Amino acid sequence: MLVNTERLVIRPFQGENIQDVFAIYSDKEVCQYLLHEEWHVGNMEEKFNKKLVNRSLTPNTMISLAVVLDEQVIGDLSAWYTDMKDTVEIGYSFSSASGGKGYATEAVGSLVAHLFNDYHVHRIQATLDARNTASQKLCERIGMRKEAHFIQDYWNKNEWTDSIVYGMLDHELNKI
Repeated sequence: MLVNTERLVIRPFQGENIQDVFAIYSDKEVCQYLLHEEWHVGNMEEKFNKKLVNRSLTPNTMISLAVVLDEQVIGDLSAWYTDMKDTVEIGYSFSSASGGKGYATEAVGSLVAHLFNDYHVHRIQATLDARNTASQKLCERIGMRKEAHFIQDYWNKNEWTDSIVYGMLDHELNKI
């Protein structure tokens, strides 16, 4: 999968991207609301290699994509099929330095359009830590709607957290 937007290239990760990706996931602020802790030098290669093999979206495999600006990876997009027919969940992370410039909106919006148009999925969803207001705003900017707010439904990093689910149906894509 290769998508070019106005400013970005979205493509599978390449081996030389390891340091850019490490810079994203070794940032405590970036990982604050993710399901994993920050990366460290000791696990960087193992974690990154998992992204390298996630090169195609099928019912049994997820896809991990690099968001590239001027030859530097500034973000990570993921998509995977859920157990529900023709439903895909998305996830994303971006470097702190890239915040506030519209790159995440551009990249995630393009991913959603690509999934609906080229994979013909019926529904796309994103499940977020409810404290992640930036991610909530991103979902809303690309046309997703808040569908659920679950109270203390997920045990993560030694605490109960709330989850919010955003969703969008294929016929709602034109609202982006």
